[in-house]
Amino acid sequence: MAGIPAASETNEDPRSGLFHSWRYVLATTNPPPGPGPMDPVSKWLYLTRAGVLPMTLVAAAIAGLLAVYRGASVAWGWYTLAAVGIIGAHMANNLMNDLFDLGVGTDREDYPRNLYSPHPVLSGVISRKGLAACALVVNAICLAIMLVLTAAQGWPITAFALGGFLLSAAYTAPPLRLKKHGLGEPTVLVVWGPLMVGGTYYAATGTIPGAVVLASLPYALLCTTVLMGKHIDKIPWDAADGTHTLPVILGERTARRVTQGMFIAFYASIAALVIARVLPVASLLVVASLPVLRRTFTAYSSPKPAASPFPNPVWPLWFAALSFLVTRRAGGLFVLGLLIGAILGW
Repeated sequence: MAGIPAASETNEDPRSGLFHSWRYVLATTNPPPGPGPMDPVSKWLYLTRAGVLPMTLVAAAIAGLLAVYRGASVAWGWYTLAAVGIIGAHMANNLMNDLFDLGVGTDREDYPRNLYSPHPVLSGVISRKGLAACALVVNAICLAIMLVLTAAQGWPITAFALGGFLLSAAYTAPPLRLKKHGLGEPTVLVVWGPLMVGGTYYAATGTIPGAVVLASLPYALLCTTVLMGKHIDKIPWDAADGTHTLPVILGERTARRVTQGMFIAFYASIAALVIARVLPVASLLVVASLPVLRRTFTAYSSPKPAASPFPNPVWPLWFAALSFLVTRRAGGLFVLGLLIGAILGW
């Protein structure tokens, strides 16, 4: 068509648009800007909220590196399959949360879930049946992985996997709806700690020492700060709806203080586990994330601003985004410290 240069007439790599879209979705959990339908990869990343999947990747890395540091005999094939399984479980959890919260009327056009990122059903990206089908397929894949790993490593795999599934489903699904009763935050602590790290460690080694369970808790605390921040951000909506998340129960000011305490507990627990020789000394590299923590800690000392002071693609989320920055930086440094410990033994 006249006025539209062909791809061969420009210097632009036709793949760059796709890569840009994928990066945008991963960074913001929002659909890529621009007209037209999303490409399949962008759509899947958006539906599964893949931008938060790195938290699970870090949990898998922690499990594998702990096994090497402790000198355990690692079955790397089963480890890899377990890592794929927990990432799939996180995807399934995100899909089910959107499905169940829509079903009970929590997710609506004026609720934060549809404000920081368009709800896939409310925005017309996918039908409710389509979203349910996606969740069913991913859960079926996770079930197959569980059966294979159970046959290879024994019944505890089933306990880890079913425990994670039941807690994830009950987080939003009736009749329990753990989030509604102040139990969502403890659920994240258990899932991202003993279940994800412990379960992956067991799949890789066939053992689950108590020291590994303890070592799983510091990073799980960081993951829980992300949910605490998100629920602090959503207090005005959740309180009005009768959704008694932990921040709603505690009150906004106390919830901010508790989250600050969780940040402190992360660094303190890393130090304590290093002293106890559960973690390698190199784990103390997490202190390099203190500048990011300082900015986040300062923000948590004040109420949420009326508007974001800088461009924020996930507004009205404020505290959640800040917690995620700390979790990403400190989690990455924790993995680096474990890697050094696994290689050098210190």
